[in-house]
Amino acid sequence: MVGVASDGEEAVQKYKGMKEKPVIIIMDQRMPVRDGVSATQEILKMDPQATIFFGSADLHIEKEAIAAGAKGFLLKPFRIEELLVAIREAVTTKKKC
Repeated sequence: MVGVASDGEEAVQKYKGMKEKPVIIIMDQRMPVRDGVSATQEILKMDPQATIFFGSADLHIEKEAIAAGAKGFLLKPFRIEELLVAIREAVTTKKKC
């Protein structure tokens, strides 16, 4: 399943309503209504097993994103290969659990 949200609040609401949860979520920090760190925290309250990666141009937010529960941080612009490696690692780790 692939989904897109235009802001952090929409991301939280869409996640809440999904019967089948995504394998990975790619979150940005700068979004209207609710920022990425806040949205990450809310999603992880609902589902501590959610795998969230940050893809952001805000390098200074990396520590906060990881502290909020993000599994990784990709600095924009990132190469698709970097994203694929992060996804592979996340899926492999979930399968081992």
